[in-house]
Amino acid sequence: MTNETGSDHPLTPPGYDPKLAPRYTDIATFMRCPLVRDATGIEIALAGIPFDGGLTNRTGARHGPREIRNQSSLMRSIHHVTKVDPYALCTIADVGDVPFTDVFHLEPAIAEIADFFGRLHAAGAVPLSAGGDHSVTFPVLQAIAAERPLGLVHIDAHTDTGDEFLGQKIGHGTPFRRAVEDGLLDPKRTVQIGIRGAQNSDEGWIYSLESGMRVIFMEEFTELGVDAVIAEARRVVGDGPTYISFDVDGLDPVYAPGTGTPEVGGLTTIEAQKLLRGLRGLDIVGGDVVEVSPPFDPSGNTALVGATMMYEILCILAEATAKRIG
Repeated sequence: MTNETGSDHPLTPPGYDPKLAPRYTDIATFMRCPLVRDATGIEIALAGIPFDGGLTNRTGARHGPREIRNQSSLMRSIHHVTKVDPYALCTIADVGDVPFTDVFHLEPAIAEIADFFGRLHAAGAVPLSAGGDHSVTFPVLQAIAAERPLGLVHIDAHTDTGDEFLGQKIGHGTPFRRAVEDGLLDPKRTVQIGIRGAQNSDEGWIYSLESGMRVIFMEEFTELGVDAVIAEARRVVGDGPTYISFDVDGLDPVYAPGTGTPEVGGLTTIEAQKLLRGLRGLDIVGGDVVEVSPPFDPSGNTALVGATMMYEILCILAEATAKRIG
């Protein structure tokens, strides 16, 4: 593989480890991992999808990957609760951003995302990505779920199972309806957690429920508590291959104000961290963190939250990947 940063770079001293260097130094990459342009030999690929052409209101998520990279410099290696060191389990690298050539047109941009992740999938790399708006999850699933439908743990304020918006079938409010229609998701192995907020149409809620998805509205989440929700999520997805999609608007906006569609009354960061850790041992085959919109949070806190949730997913993804590799 071709490293652009890391210990084998010709200008760095022998034994140099960017993870141990001062965190304000070097080029920002996801989790301070090496930046590579060839996914050969990479077991987990960290990727950016700087695209928000599927948004219906507040733009800015296109800037998410860059700022999540910057804030992820604050992440360290060994998880303080599980003691998992994902970098000891798998070969992990930042493979850069999806290289768009037609970012101004929605359908071609979605196709370019699918092609990029299709090439990662063909190389044997398991994807963990940072968006971008939630429309980007659909082409990722097109790339990695073509062989069989996946289960889904979806943390969000919204079901994202609407049909269309102003005549457009692809957008940040529709990815999981499209994925079910295309046979990429098994709705009966899909759980949506943290759903809340008034809507002008109930079609998304109805579609999720009628298709067989388990929808845990925020009020039920509060009633049940995190441990019971973890147990329910594990029951729903079972032992089959499962994808995790984390929309930061699933969190209360006091923790993540920098997002396109904030909804008051969401998860706390500590609830979200515990929820993700509770998915350890599942057959996780990919994940994403989406809808971080840095222009709406000059403090950088939302991007830090996004980087932290990405690290939480990385830890359980590394365990699952290492187990599959054997």
